[in-house]
Amino acid sequence: MTEDQTKPSRHALVDRQFGATAAAYVTSRVHAAGADLDRIAERAREARPAHVLDLGAGGGHAGYAMAPHAGKVTACDLAPRMLEVVSAEAERRGLANIAVQPAAAEALPFADGTFDFLACRFSTHHWRGAEAGLREARRVLAPNSPAIFMDVIAPADPAADTHLQAVELLRDLSHVRDYSAAQWLAMLGGAGFAVTRMTSARLRMDFADWTGRMQTPPVQAAAIRALQLAASSEVSAHFEIEPDGSFTIDTLLIEAV
Repeated sequence: MTEDQTKPSRHALVDRQFGATAAAYVTSRVHAAGADLDRIAERAREARPAHVLDLGAGGGHAGYAMAPHAGKVTACDLAPRMLEVVSAEAERRGLANIAVQPAAAEALPFADGTFDFLACRFSTHHWRGAEAGLREARRVLAPNSPAIFMDVIAPADPAADTHLQAVELLRDLSHVRDYSAAQWLAMLGGAGFAVTRMTSARLRMDFADWTGRMQTPPVQAAAIRALQLAASSEVSAHFEIEPDGSFTIDTLLIEAV
């Protein structure tokens, strides 16, 4: 057996990373609240969908926000252990209309037009193939159905972009890429979505919480701090890097049909 054959696949790596840390994502302050989550709930309340897809559900927070306004919510995630935590939390909250389905975003096990609303939050940067995942999202949505995508976005400045991708990967080996706003627009357009609204925001990441939630090994956390300390003044200013390693990132909420 070669060395490559002993290494985990991309999907296995995601399952390993998030299976072990699933409970932390339910209680995470970053994931459990925010203006973006309020907006997702507001749009679901306006649309009153029959069947919602929470794509890349993670800790399930988008699904919990939409469930009171939907007939049914399907929380879909690659990590089965993450979905076990979502099921338990939905039961604890009394949300009986949330079901779970393990699957990769690039190969969704649903028929065309199954859903009439979709939300995807803090997930796309983990997908092996973002364009393929977005095409699948479009396929399983009925025509003219609302879709909301929210994620960390890469800065336009190449040096800041490189810094972000590096610290993301050191913190979480399942990280693939944070995409720029321009890349998001191109990918959504190619998948058949029409963007109707975009809302940008800044999000502070507490270093201890950010690394602790993912159980980042000390050697990798130290490497992140080394990169931060060596960053140029421009990169340091963009991310507002603090003495303890906490920093601020850009996010984008995209509404489309």
